[in-house]
Amino acid sequence: MEFEFPAEAEQFREELRAFMDAELPDWWNGLFHDDDRIYPFTREFCMKLAERDWLTMSWPVEHGGVDADVWSQMVVREEMWAAGEPRGPQYMSLNYIGPMLMEFGTADQQERFLRPMAAGEVMWCQGFSEPEAGSDLAALSTRATDADGCFLVNGQKIWTSYATAADWCLLLCRTDPGERKHQGLSMLLVDMNTPGITVRPIDSMGGPQEFNEVFFDDVEVPYDCLLGPRGDGWRVAMSTLAHERVGAALHARVKVLLDALIEYATTTRDENGQPLAMRPLVRAGLVRLQARYRAARLLCYRVVSAMAAGDANVVDPAVSKVFSSELNILIGNIGLDIVGARGQLRTGDGLAPLDGLMNDHWVHSIPQPIAMGTNEIQRNIISQRGLGLPR
Repeated sequence: MEFEFPAEAEQFREELRAFMDAELPDWWNGLFHDDDRIYPFTREFCMKLAERDWLTMSWPVEHGGVDADVWSQMVVREEMWAAGEPRGPQYMSLNYIGPMLMEFGTADQQERFLRPMAAGEVMWCQGFSEPEAGSDLAALSTRATDADGCFLVNGQKIWTSYATAADWCLLLCRTDPGERKHQGLSMLLVDMNTPGITVRPIDSMGGPQEFNEVFFDDVEVPYDCLLGPRGDGWRVAMSTLAHERVGAALHARVKVLLDALIEYATTTRDENGQPLAMRPLVRAGLVRLQARYRAARLLCYRVVSAMAAGDANVVDPAVSKVFSSELNILIGNIGLDIVGARGQLRTGDGLAPLDGLMNDHWVHSIPQPIAMGTNEIQRNIISQRGLGLPR
Protein backbone atom coordinates (compact mmCIF):
# COMPACT_ATOMS: atom_id res chain seq x y z
CA MET A 1 0.00 0.00 0.00
CA GLU A 2 1.08 3.58 -0.63
CA PHE A 3 0.94 5.75 2.49
CA GLU A 4 2.49 8.91 1.07
CA PHE A 5 0.64 11.86 -0.40
CA PRO A 6 0.47 12.43 -4.18
CA ALA A 7 3.30 14.56 -5.57
CA GLU A 8 0.86 17.40 -6.34
CA ALA A 9 -0.30 17.49 -2.72
CA GLU A 10 3.28 17.64 -1.41
CA GLN A 11 4.10 20.44 -3.84
CA PHE A 12 1.06 22.31 -2.53
CA ARG A 13 2.29 21.67 1.04
CA GLU A 14 5.54 23.49 0.28
CA GLU A 15 3.66 26.41 -1.24
CA LEU A 16 1.36 26.59 1.77
CA ARG A 17 4.26 26.50 4.21
CA ALA A 18 5.96 29.37 2.39
CA PHE A 19 2.75 31.38 2.60
CA MET A 20 2.43 30.70 6.33
CA ASP A 21 6.06 31.61 6.97
CA ALA A 22 5.35 34.98 5.39
CA GLU A 23 1.97 35.60 7.03
CA LEU A 24 2.27 34.29 10.61
CA PRO A 25 3.50 37.12 12.88
CA ASP A 26 6.33 36.69 15.36
CA TRP A 27 3.92 36.83 18.29
CA TRP A 28 1.81 33.92 17.03
CA ASN A 29 2.26 30.75 19.11
CA GLY A 30 -1.13 29.12 18.72
CA LEU A 31 -4.85 29.69 19.02
CA PHE A 32 -5.23 28.82 22.69
CA HIS A 33 -3.48 31.70 24.41
CA ASP A 34 -4.38 34.93 26.17
CA ASP A 35 -3.94 37.56 23.49
CA ASP A 36 -6.56 39.99 22.20
CA ARG A 37 -4.90 39.92 18.78
CA ILE A 38 -5.70 36.26 18.13
CA TYR A 39 -9.31 36.31 16.88
CA PRO A 40 -8.93 39.43 14.66
CA PHE A 41 -5.75 37.94 13.17
CA THR A 42 -7.38 34.57 12.43
CA ARG A 43 -10.21 36.29 10.59
CA GLU A 44 -7.75 38.24 8.41
CA PHE A 45 -5.66 35.12 7.87
CA CYS A 46 -8.67 33.11 6.70
CA MET A 47 -9.63 35.81 4.24
CA LYS A 48 -6.14 35.61 2.75
CA LEU A 49 -6.47 31.83 2.48
CA ALA A 50 -9.83 32.33 0.77
CA GLU A 51 -8.31 34.74 -1.76
CA ARG A 52 -6.01 31.89 -2.83
CA ASP A 53 -8.86 29.33 -2.88
CA TRP A 54 -7.18 27.45 -0.02
CA LEU A 55 -9.77 27.89 2.71
CA THR A 56 -12.46 25.52 1.42
CA MET A 57 -10.53 23.73 -1.30
CA SER A 58 -12.55 20.51 -1.32
CA TRP A 59 -15.94 22.23 -1.32
CA PRO A 60 -17.92 22.23 -4.57
CA VAL A 61 -17.46 25.24 -6.82
CA GLU A 62 -21.08 26.30 -6.39
CA HIS A 63 -20.49 26.71 -2.64
CA GLY A 64 -17.23 28.64 -2.87
CA GLY A 65 -14.74 25.78 -3.21
CA VAL A 66 -12.63 24.54 -6.11
CA ASP A 67 -13.55 20.82 -6.05
CA ALA A 68 -10.03 19.91 -4.90
CA ASP A 69 -9.36 16.35 -3.82
CA VAL A 70 -9.56 15.43 -0.14
CA TRP A 71 -5.80 14.98 0.13
CA SER A 72 -5.11 18.60 -0.74
CA GLN A 73 -7.61 19.57 1.96
CA MET A 74 -5.84 17.20 4.34
CA VAL A 75 -2.60 19.07 3.67
CA VAL A 76 -4.34 22.26 4.83
CA ARG A 77 -5.64 20.55 7.97
CA GLU A 78 -2.24 19.16 8.87
CA GLU A 79 -0.32 22.36 8.28
CA MET A 80 -2.84 24.45 10.21
CA TRP A 81 -2.84 22.19 13.25
CA ALA A 82 0.94 21.93 13.13
CA ALA A 83 1.11 25.75 13.31
CA GLY A 84 -1.36 26.05 16.19
CA GLU A 85 -4.49 26.43 14.03
CA PRO A 86 -4.24 30.01 12.67
CA ARG A 87 -7.64 29.55 11.04
CA GLY A 88 -9.03 30.06 14.54
CA PRO A 89 -12.72 29.25 15.08
CA GLN A 90 -13.18 29.07 11.31
CA TYR A 91 -12.01 25.45 11.27
CA MET A 92 -15.41 24.42 12.62
CA SER A 93 -17.21 26.05 9.69
CA LEU A 94 -14.84 24.45 7.21
CA ASN A 95 -14.67 20.96 8.64
CA TYR A 96 -18.22 20.18 9.65
CA ILE A 97 -20.74 23.05 9.84
CA GLY A 98 -20.32 23.82 6.15
CA PRO A 99 -20.48 20.18 5.00
CA MET A 100 -23.54 19.70 7.21
CA LEU A 101 -25.27 22.64 5.52
CA MET A 102 -24.50 21.01 2.19
CA GLU A 103 -26.09 17.79 3.38
CA PHE A 104 -29.15 19.06 5.25
CA GLY A 105 -29.61 22.72 4.30
CA THR A 106 -32.18 24.13 1.93
CA ALA A 107 -31.06 25.87 -1.25
CA ASP A 108 -31.74 29.23 0.39
CA GLN A 109 -29.73 28.29 3.49
CA GLN A 110 -26.82 27.10 1.40
CA GLU A 111 -26.82 30.32 -0.60
CA ARG A 112 -27.05 32.42 2.55
CA PHE A 113 -24.44 30.74 4.72
CA LEU A 114 -21.88 28.83 2.64
CA ARG A 115 -20.44 31.67 0.57
CA PRO A 116 -19.56 33.81 3.63
CA MET A 117 -17.92 30.74 5.20
CA ALA A 118 -15.87 30.10 2.08
CA ALA A 119 -14.77 33.75 2.08
CA GLY A 120 -13.64 33.55 5.71
CA GLU A 121 -16.02 36.33 6.68
CA VAL A 122 -18.02 34.65 9.43
CA MET A 123 -17.28 32.76 12.66
CA TRP A 124 -19.49 30.05 14.14
CA CYS A 125 -19.78 28.34 17.51
CA GLN A 126 -21.54 25.11 18.44
CA GLY A 127 -24.26 25.00 21.12
CA PHE A 128 -24.54 21.35 22.12
CA SER A 129 -23.50 20.53 25.72
CA GLU A 130 -25.51 21.63 28.75
CA PRO A 131 -24.87 21.47 32.51
CA GLU A 132 -26.99 18.30 32.73
CA ALA A 133 -26.35 17.00 29.22
CA GLY A 134 -22.71 16.40 28.41
CA SER A 135 -21.86 12.86 27.39
CA ASP A 136 -25.58 12.11 27.43
CA LEU A 137 -26.25 14.86 24.93
CA ALA A 138 -29.79 13.65 24.15
CA ALA A 139 -30.78 14.65 27.70
CA LEU A 140 -30.57 18.33 26.79
CA SER A 141 -33.36 20.59 27.95
CA THR A 142 -32.92 23.83 25.95
CA ARG A 143 -36.29 24.29 24.27
CA ALA A 144 -37.53 25.95 21.14
CA THR A 145 -41.27 26.53 21.24
CA ASP A 146 -43.52 27.88 18.52
CA ALA A 147 -44.25 31.60 18.73
CA ASP A 148 -45.55 34.16 16.24
CA GLY A 149 -43.86 32.98 13.06
CA CYS A 150 -40.66 31.82 14.77
CA PHE A 151 -39.13 29.59 17.41
CA LEU A 152 -38.72 31.00 20.91
CA VAL A 153 -35.55 29.53 22.48
CA ASN A 154 -34.94 29.25 26.23
CA GLY A 155 -32.15 27.38 27.98
CA GLN A 156 -28.44 27.22 28.66
CA LYS A 157 -25.41 25.80 26.87
CA ILE A 158 -21.99 25.26 28.39
CA TRP A 159 -18.40 24.67 27.25
CA THR A 160 -19.22 26.61 24.08
CA SER A 161 -15.92 27.39 22.38
CA TYR A 162 -15.44 30.80 20.73
CA ALA A 163 -18.89 32.10 21.71
CA THR A 164 -17.41 35.52 22.51
CA ALA A 165 -16.22 35.90 18.91
CA ALA A 166 -18.89 33.96 17.00
CA ASP A 167 -21.37 35.53 14.59
CA TRP A 168 -23.63 32.45 14.44
CA CYS A 169 -24.36 29.40 16.59
CA LEU A 170 -25.23 25.87 15.52
CA LEU A 171 -27.79 25.10 18.24
CA LEU A 172 -29.25 21.70 19.16
CA CYS A 173 -32.46 22.05 21.14
CA ARG A 174 -35.73 20.29 21.95
CA THR A 175 -38.71 21.26 19.80
CA ASP A 176 -41.04 18.38 20.70
CA PRO A 177 -40.74 17.61 24.43
CA GLY A 178 -43.28 14.80 24.33
CA GLU A 179 -41.08 12.60 22.16
CA ARG A 180 -38.48 10.07 23.36
CA LYS A 181 -35.10 11.46 24.41
CA HIS A 182 -33.27 11.03 21.09
CA GLN A 183 -36.33 12.20 19.18
CA GLY A 184 -37.96 15.58 19.26
CA LEU A 185 -34.62 17.39 18.83
CA SER A 186 -33.99 19.97 16.13
CA MET A 187 -30.99 21.91 14.83
CA LEU A 188 -31.22 25.69 14.57
CA LEU A 189 -28.96 28.32 13.02
CA VAL A 190 -28.92 31.21 15.48
CA ASP A 191 -27.62 34.73 14.94
CA MET A 192 -25.48 35.48 18.02
CA ASN A 193 -26.53 39.16 17.86
CA THR A 194 -30.16 38.24 18.56
CA PRO A 195 -31.59 39.90 21.70
CA GLY A 196 -31.80 37.54 24.67
CA ILE A 197 -28.42 35.83 24.22
CA THR A 198 -25.90 36.22 27.05
CA VAL A 199 -22.34 34.86 26.87
CA ARG A 200 -20.32 34.33 30.06
CA PRO A 201 -16.66 33.24 29.83
CA ILE A 202 -15.47 30.28 31.91
CA ASP A 203 -12.02 30.55 33.47
CA SER A 204 -9.87 27.43 33.35
CA MET A 205 -6.48 26.18 34.51
CA GLY A 206 -5.25 26.52 30.93
CA GLY A 207 -5.14 30.29 31.20
CA PRO A 208 -6.73 31.52 27.96
CA GLN A 209 -10.47 32.03 27.97
CA GLU A 210 -11.86 29.64 25.39
CA PHE A 211 -14.98 28.09 26.91
CA ASN A 212 -18.21 29.91 27.67
CA GLU A 213 -21.69 29.56 29.05
CA VAL A 214 -24.41 30.77 26.72
CA PHE A 215 -27.89 31.67 28.00
CA PHE A 216 -30.99 31.95 25.79
CA ASP A 217 -33.88 33.97 27.17
CA ASP A 218 -36.85 34.20 24.80
CA VAL A 219 -34.54 34.29 21.78
CA GLU A 220 -36.48 34.53 18.53
CA VAL A 221 -35.22 32.29 15.72
CA PRO A 222 -36.98 32.41 12.33
CA TYR A 223 -38.44 29.16 11.03
CA ASP A 224 -36.21 29.38 7.97
CA CYS A 225 -33.21 28.84 10.31
CA LEU A 226 -34.29 25.26 11.05
CA LEU A 227 -31.58 22.96 9.63
CA GLY A 228 -32.90 19.62 8.48
CA PRO A 229 -36.33 18.20 9.33
CA ARG A 230 -37.96 19.22 12.57
CA GLY A 231 -37.48 16.52 15.19
CA ASP A 232 -34.55 14.98 13.30
CA GLY A 233 -31.83 16.98 15.03
CA TRP A 234 -30.13 13.93 16.50
CA ARG A 235 -29.32 12.54 13.06
CA VAL A 236 -28.08 15.95 11.94
CA ALA A 237 -25.88 16.23 15.06
CA MET A 238 -24.33 12.80 14.56
CA SER A 239 -23.39 13.69 10.99
CA THR A 240 -21.82 16.88 12.32
CA LEU A 241 -19.66 15.08 14.87
CA ALA A 242 -18.41 12.51 12.34
CA HIS A 243 -17.09 15.38 10.18
CA GLU A 244 -15.62 17.10 13.24
CA ARG A 245 -13.60 14.10 14.38
CA VAL A 246 -11.69 13.79 11.13
CA GLY A 247 -11.39 17.52 10.56
CA ALA A 248 -8.98 18.05 13.45
CA ALA A 249 -5.61 16.67 12.36
CA LEU A 250 -4.41 16.18 15.94
CA HIS A 251 -1.50 14.01 14.83
CA ALA A 252 0.09 16.97 13.00
CA ARG A 253 0.65 18.87 16.24
CA VAL A 254 2.14 15.73 17.79
CA LYS A 255 4.72 15.62 15.00
CA VAL A 256 5.85 19.18 15.80
CA LEU A 257 6.18 18.33 19.48
CA LEU A 258 7.93 15.04 18.81
CA ASP A 259 10.53 16.66 16.55
CA ALA A 260 11.18 19.28 19.23
CA LEU A 261 11.57 16.60 21.91
CA ILE A 262 13.98 14.55 19.80
CA GLU A 263 16.08 17.63 19.13
CA TYR A 264 16.08 18.52 22.83
CA ALA A 265 16.97 14.99 23.97
CA THR A 266 19.84 14.65 21.53
CA THR A 267 21.39 18.08 22.20
CA THR A 268 20.85 18.41 25.97
CA ARG A 269 23.35 16.67 28.25
CA ASP A 270 22.79 15.32 31.74
CA GLU A 271 25.02 15.73 34.81
CA ASN A 272 27.40 13.11 33.41
CA GLY A 273 27.82 14.92 30.09
CA GLN A 274 25.75 12.35 28.17
CA PRO A 275 22.87 13.30 25.85
CA LEU A 276 19.48 12.73 27.47
CA ALA A 277 18.62 10.47 24.55
CA MET A 278 21.16 7.95 25.86
CA ARG A 279 18.95 7.20 28.85
CA PRO A 280 16.91 4.02 28.23
CA LEU A 281 13.65 5.50 29.52
CA VAL A 282 14.02 8.58 27.32
CA ARG A 283 14.75 6.48 24.24
CA ALA A 284 11.84 4.16 25.02
CA GLY A 285 9.49 7.11 25.42
CA LEU A 286 10.54 8.70 22.15
CA VAL A 287 10.24 5.41 20.26
CA ARG A 288 6.80 4.83 21.75
CA LEU A 289 5.67 8.28 20.67
CA GLN A 290 7.07 7.85 17.16
CA ALA A 291 5.21 4.56 16.70
CA ARG A 292 1.96 5.98 18.04
CA TYR A 293 2.27 9.12 15.93
CA ARG A 294 2.58 7.03 12.78
CA ALA A 295 -0.43 4.94 13.80
CA ALA A 296 -2.52 8.05 14.53
CA ARG A 297 -1.59 9.52 11.17
CA LEU A 298 -2.63 6.39 9.29
CA LEU A 299 -5.87 6.05 11.25
CA CYS A 300 -6.76 9.59 10.20
CA TYR A 301 -5.83 8.86 6.59
CA ARG A 302 -8.02 5.76 6.68
CA VAL A 303 -11.03 7.92 7.51
CA VAL A 304 -10.20 10.43 4.79
CA SER A 305 -9.71 7.65 2.25
CA ALA A 306 -13.09 6.15 3.13
CA MET A 307 -14.76 9.54 2.77
CA ALA A 308 -13.12 10.02 -0.63
CA ALA A 309 -14.41 6.63 -1.74
CA GLY A 310 -17.95 7.34 -0.51
CA ASP A 311 -17.61 4.67 2.17
CA ALA A 312 -17.69 6.87 5.28
CA ASN A 313 -18.94 5.44 8.58
CA VAL A 314 -19.15 6.52 12.23
CA VAL A 315 -16.79 3.87 13.60
CA ASP A 316 -13.50 4.81 11.95
CA PRO A 317 -13.71 8.49 13.01
CA ALA A 318 -14.40 7.33 16.56
CA VAL A 319 -11.32 5.07 16.53
CA SER A 320 -9.17 7.85 15.14
CA LYS A 321 -10.45 10.41 17.65
CA VAL A 322 -9.85 8.17 20.70
CA PHE A 323 -6.34 7.23 19.59
CA SER A 324 -5.25 10.74 18.62
CA SER A 325 -6.63 12.48 21.70
CA GLU A 326 -4.95 9.99 24.02
CA LEU A 327 -1.70 10.36 22.07
CA ASN A 328 -1.82 14.12 22.67
CA ILE A 329 -2.01 13.53 26.42
CA LEU A 330 0.73 10.90 26.25
CA ILE A 331 3.22 13.19 24.51
CA GLY A 332 2.54 15.86 27.12
CA ASN A 333 3.28 13.41 29.94
CA ILE A 334 6.40 11.93 28.33
CA GLY A 335 7.58 15.35 27.22
CA LEU A 336 7.39 16.78 30.74
CA ASP A 337 9.28 13.75 32.06
CA ILE A 338 12.06 14.35 29.53
CA VAL A 339 12.47 18.10 30.03
CA GLY A 340 12.20 17.85 33.81
CA ALA A 341 10.69 20.07 36.48
CA ARG A 342 11.51 23.33 34.66
CA GLY A 343 9.26 22.15 31.85
CA GLN A 344 6.28 23.22 33.95
CA LEU A 345 7.25 26.86 33.55
CA ARG A 346 5.23 28.87 31.07
CA THR A 347 6.09 30.19 27.65
CA GLY A 348 7.88 33.53 27.58
CA ASP A 349 9.63 33.50 30.96
CA GLY A 350 13.01 32.58 29.44
CA LEU A 351 13.65 29.70 31.84
CA ALA A 352 11.45 26.90 30.54
CA PRO A 353 12.99 24.24 28.27
CA LEU A 354 11.59 24.52 24.74
CA ASP A 355 10.14 27.87 25.88
CA GLY A 356 7.39 26.13 27.85
CA LEU A 357 6.11 24.19 24.82
CA MET A 358 5.52 20.93 26.69
CA ASN A 359 3.61 22.41 29.61
CA ASP A 360 1.57 24.52 27.24
CA HIS A 361 0.61 21.45 25.24
CA TRP A 362 -0.02 19.28 28.29
CA VAL A 363 -2.47 21.77 29.81
CA HIS A 364 -4.46 22.06 26.59
CA SER A 365 -4.42 18.32 25.87
CA ILE A 366 -6.40 17.51 29.02
CA PRO A 367 -9.83 18.38 27.51
CA GLN A 368 -9.18 16.51 24.25
CA PRO A 369 -10.69 13.17 25.38
CA ILE A 370 -13.84 15.18 26.20
CA ALA A 371 -14.02 17.45 23.14
CA MET A 372 -15.81 16.23 19.98
CA GLY A 373 -17.63 13.62 22.07
CA THR A 374 -16.04 11.94 25.08
CA ASN A 375 -13.79 8.96 24.50
CA GLU A 376 -16.15 6.84 26.60
CA ILE A 377 -18.96 7.61 24.16
CA GLN A 378 -16.62 6.93 21.23
CA ARG A 379 -15.82 3.52 22.70
CA ASN A 380 -19.55 2.81 22.93
CA ILE A 381 -19.85 3.62 19.21
CA ILE A 382 -16.90 1.37 18.42
CA SER A 383 -18.25 -1.53 20.46
CA GLN A 384 -21.89 -1.31 19.40
CA ARG A 385 -21.60 -0.29 15.76
CA GLY A 386 -18.16 -1.66 14.97
CA LEU A 387 -17.99 -4.85 16.99
CA GLY A 388 -21.73 -5.51 17.24
CA LEU A 389 -21.72 -5.84 21.01
CA PRO A 390 -25.05 -5.48 22.83
CA ARG A 391 -26.00 -2.08 24.23
